[in-house]
Order: sequence, then structure tokens, then C-alpha cells
Amino acid sequence: MPASEKEAVMRQFYNGELHLLVSTSVIEVGVDVPNSTVMMIEGANRFGLAQLHQFRGRVGRGEHQSYCLLIADDSSPEAEARLVALEQTNDGFQLAEKDLELRGPGEFFGQRQSGLPELKLASLSDMTMLTAARSEADLLLQTDPFLEAPEHLALQERVRRFWENAGDVS
Repeated sequence: MPASEKEAVMRQFYNGELHLLVSTSVIEVGVDVPNSTVMMIEGANRFGLAQLHQFRGRVGRGEHQSYCLLIADDSSPEAEARLVALEQTNDGFQLAEKDLELRGPGEFFGQRQSGLPELKLASLSDMTMLTAARSEADLLLQTDPFLEAPEHLALQERVRRFWENAGDVS
């Protein structure tokens, strides 16, 4: 649909002239209708938990009972675990941790949006280690943000090489 037509449909939906809106996930960010009460997401297993959490936040903003219906097109144990996690909590941070645990972070550079990268020393499911590493990184950023101290020069060189190769996604 042309942008002007999409805007007209959204305006009609917002004004209550239309009672049903069927769209792709792209339009989700534009749905801000407090009296929206039902959202049905087909292929829910194909979305990340954070995105599903955002979707369901688009209903239930008004005074009426609301429902978010998740329809999966995959019945694998992994898909089931993700949807159960969404059902069990409304905490976005818990869902992000669960998504990381279940799907992996994907590639920092590249096109894969899930899966585990090749790490030499750490496991992304080791939250204790990840928390400790983050604390150390925060401390390093506070004390030597440009990695200029003699003991950080090797790390500075490694970071420089990393960013030089960042555009290489082959």
C-alpha cells in the first residue's frame, strides 16, 4: 500500500471507523489505539521474545480486558520454550535473558540474527561470567577509555584490528 493509504487506514482504525486491522509486523510501531483488545500473531515462533513482548504491549492499554494470541507454525521444543517464557512473565529484561539463552545473540557483524558465535573462552549462557566481564569492561572504560595505559596497549591493538575488519562479513 502507498504510505498515504496506510496512514488513512491507521487513522480509521484509531478513530474506531475500522474494527479490525490486519498487517505485517512493520506496522506494529504505529498501532497506538488504547481500546485495542486483541492481537493475534501468526508464526509467533519466528519472532524474538523482545519483539513479541513489544507486540503484546500494543493491546490492553485501555480499560477493557485484552488478549494476545500467539500462533506458532513450529512445534519444536525450542519454539515451545520461547512461547512459554513469554506466557510466564511481563518483564522485558527476563525475556531478553531467556531469548539470549535460547536463541543466542547472532552475529555482531553479519546477517545471522540468532545462534552462537564462535567464542574462544566463554559461554553466552554463563551469566555469572558475562556479568563479571561486563563489570570489568565498565571499570576499564571508566579508568582508561582509550586503552592508553601500557598494560592495555595489546588490547588497544586488538580492538583496532577488530574494527578494521568489521566491514568484512563474508
